[in-house]
Amino acid sequence: MKVSELRQMSDEQLAQVLKETREALFRLRVQAQTERLDAPSELRKHRRLIARILTIQNERKRQQQAAGAQSTK
Repeated sequence: MKVSELRQMSDEQLAQVLKETREALFRLRVQAQTERLDAPSELRKHRRLIARILTIQNERKRQQQAAGAQSTK
């Protein structure tokens, strides 16, 4: 999933994708420990997707805080 696609999502959609990705990463980690993992690169893809989502969420939070600080002045 590209960053531009993630930025177009609402906060609720981002939270849902984050939850699903974390669950998928957990399953991949368990699979990697218990049996042979078919595509080890999937671990990296999921970790990076989680990082992208968290980055976008933090950017939005900072923008909201900055807008709140501007409105109180």
